Amino acid sequence: MDIATLIGLTMGLGAIIGGAALEGLHLNALMQPTAALIVLGGTFGAAFISFPLDVVMGAFKDIKKTLTTSPSNDDLIAEICGYAAKARKNGIIALEQDAQSHGDRFMKKAISLSVDGVEPKDIKELMEIELGVEEEHAKMSAEFFEAAGGYAPTIGIIGAVLGLIHVMSNLEDTSKLGAGIAVAFVATIYGLITANILCLPAATKIKHRIKDEMVRKEIIIAGIVAIQNGENPRFIEERLKSYLGGHGGDKPSVTVDEETSK
Repeated sequence: MDIATLIGLTMGLGAIIGGAALEGLHLNALMQPTAALIVLGGTFGAAFISFPLDVVMGAFKDIKKTLTTSPSNDDLIAEICGYAAKARKNGIIALEQDAQSHGDRFMKKAISLSVDGVEPKDIKELMEIELGVEEEHAKMSAEFFEAAGGYAPTIGIIGAVLGLIHVMSNLEDTSKLGAGIAVAFVATIYGLITANILCLPAATKIKHRIKDEMVRKEIIIAGIVAIQNGENPRFIEERLKSYLGGHGGDKPSVTVDEETSK
């Protein structure tokens, strides 16, 4: 569970509700189903129009990425070094069983290519192509929520205008003025909250998770290529640890023609 997401939601929504309460605003005034319907329905309706259905479904599935932490790369490096030691002792073919039983599709494919005797440079090329395709596909979820975050404030304004139209058309009935004005202003608030507390932060968190996953897969590529090159497991460990120095910086490239470490 990503505690930062829970803290952020609690702080963001709590600050808004708490500030309203401190100003003496009755919280029931913020509970406007009509405004919520207009903003949420309009926002995600516009987002649905903007993206194919498979991207939309994938984006909602990826919401879980905002609530979970990334797997440990230390464990991944230890796993790869275990494969390296096994291959160094018994030959690369000894990893065939690991390739068949591994739960990670990317790792499974990389090991399988290695077991099949594919040249290290070709493994690197094939896996990096797949890495790029997966990255572009994954980014679509973040783009969906970014788009929704862009639409939400405008849809909130539409809700406000609708509320004011309702007010202006019922000036003779003063009993309806309060409800109409409430919908008008609350719709604007809902639009801003949807954009700035929910959608845009979700898009940013998903981007961070994508970066983490790309680093993880770069480690897999580097590790399997190094194993195929017959490099020393201890040296492989040091090479892979260099990927853990930070996020978003330049990552070391896999060198397939490097002299095998003894």
